[in-house]
Amino acid sequence: MDNRFTDKVAVVTGGSSGIGRASAIALAKEGAKVCLMDLKEEQAELVKDDITDLGGEAMIADVDLSDHQRVADAMQEVADHWGQIDIIFANGGINGVLAPIEDLKPEDWDKTINTNLKGTFHTVKYAIPFMKNSGGSIIITSSVNGNRIFSNFGMAAYSTSKAGQMAFGKMAALELAQYKIRVNIICPGAIETNIGKNTEKTPELEKINIPVEYPEGDKPLEHGPGKPEQVADLVTFLASEQASHITGTEMFIDGAESLLR
Repeated sequence: MDNRFTDKVAVVTGGSSGIGRASAIALAKEGAKVCLMDLKEEQAELVKDDITDLGGEAMIADVDLSDHQRVADAMQEVADHWGQIDIIFANGGINGVLAPIEDLKPEDWDKTINTNLKGTFHTVKYAIPFMKNSGGSIIITSSVNGNRIFSNFGMAAYSTSKAGQMAFGKMAALELAQYKIRVNIICPGAIETNIGKNTEKTPELEKINIPVEYPEGDKPLEHGPGKPEQVADLVTFLASEQASHITGTEMFIDGAESLLR
C-alpha cells in the first residue's frame, strides 16, 4: 500500500466492474477509503473483498444514479461513516439501446440520459456539501463518442449524454473552483469492459449501416482496446495533488483511436 491518498475518502460510481473497479482498487492501493456506488451489489462485494485483501477499507452503497434521493442518501451515508468525501469518480453509466433516431423509443432515450447525464449531475450535486470545506477532486467519465467520434451509429442518446457530461464538467469546474474542488473529464476510447452487457442493438440499425473504411487496426498506439487499469492510472493522477492546477480539462485516453475518425 502506498500513501498518496491516506486519510482520503473516495466515491466511485459504477465501481463493480471495468474502469470503476480498476480505479477503486488503484485508489485503495494508495490509501484511500473507497465507497462503491452501484446497483450490482454481488459484483461490488467482490471488489470490496479485493480491496480489503489489500489491507484497504471499502463500503458499498446500493444506488440507482437516476434516483436523486438514493444518491443523496448514499453520500450522507459515506460522510456519516468516514466523516468526509475528498474524491468523486462519476463513472457509472450505460450504453443503453442503440437504434436509429426515428426508431429510438422515448423511454429508451430517457433511460440513457437519466443514467448517464442526470446521474452525473446527482453524483456531483450531492457530493458538494461534503467537499466544500476541504476541497477535492471530481473526475467524470465521458467518452470519445460525443466529443470526437460520431460514426458509431445508433448511439444518439449515448453520445448526447457524453457531450452533456463534458459541458457539465466544465461548468462545474468554474463554479466549484472557489471551494478548491477540481473537476476534470476523461474520455476513454475502446476499453476492455463489460459495458456491452447493458447494450441493446435493435434490428433497425441496419438502416444506417454506412460503410466507413479505416487503416488496418483502428487503435494506432496499441492495435487493440485499452485496459481499465490504464484509465485507472489517469484517474488516480487527476485525483492526486500532482494534478492540483488542472481543472475543467478533458483528457482523451484512446490510443489515438479518435484521431482516425
